[in-house]
Amino acid sequence: AAADSLREQVQRIKQLGADIKAVEVRLTAVLRADTDMRRVAQIPGVGLLTATAAIATMGQAKAFKSAREFCAWLGLVPSQYSTGGKERLGGISKRGDKYLRTLLIHGSRSVLKHCQSKTDKRSDWLSQLMCRRNKNIATVALANKNARIIWAILSKGEQYQPC
Repeated sequence: AAADSLREQVQRIKQLGADIKAVEVRLTAVLRADTDMRRVAQIPGVGLLTATAAIATMGQAKAFKSAREFCAWLGLVPSQYSTGGKERLGGISKRGDKYLRTLLIHGSRSVLKHCQSKTDKRSDWLSQLMCRRNKNIATVALANKNARIIWAILSKGEQYQPC
């Protein structure tokens, strides 16, 4: 009985894998057809899922006055506990779309993992940031930067320009 149950579970896992593959194929077709998604997917740390989630979640980029407002809407900015003229900044506010924020942070972790071996301007900035701050803060800083780049690309209709 236990062996039969395990076989059923293995079959379900295989079916889920096939379903995931089919969704990825459809998303890839959408990515090829949509110029905005292709431009957003060129950013290091932003892939197929992040590009499609950003376009779907954001809607019109011009709905946000600035990239800073978009990042605040995503929850990628520090929370503030300020009083009496003294500014206290905490961790990220975690407001907004959790799925897109998670994708941006995971993409940033991937970029940070490989930045040590690169010598471009962005990798140098990340290496210096990681020397000054801990890894998680550098990850969120890069996710914030990527979100701002996404907003700029979509609101201005420009191509991604690597640093």
